Amino acid sequence: MARQASDDGKASVKDYAVLIRPVITEKSSLVGTGGRTFVFRVRRGSAKDEIKGAVERVFGVKVAGVRTCNFIGKLKRTTRTAGRTAGFKKAYVTLKPGHTIDIVEGI
Repeated sequence: MARQASDDGKASVKDYAVLIRPVITEKSSLVGTGGRTFVFRVRRGSAKDEIKGAVERVFGVKVAGVRTCNFIGKLKRTTRTAGRTAGFKKAYVTLKPGHTIDIVEGI
């Protein structure tokens, strides 16, 4: 079930908790060559409509669609023990035409 944020259009603390960080890699820049698709690392329990609402309120844009991928942590071994790295969730956010996000503006 999706959580409702404030109706005034301002970003809340819950919106910032959903979006962990943008993914700025060579592969994510190739996905967004048209300038409309952005990749974010998001909280594992978040739904697509939560991600859509969070991006719209935090960045002030209109979202056309959200695709998500769950990644399972890799198996890592040492001499005596075995464990896993942490899993994560990524969201591919496509914006409507005419909207853009300046993620690397301050870098």
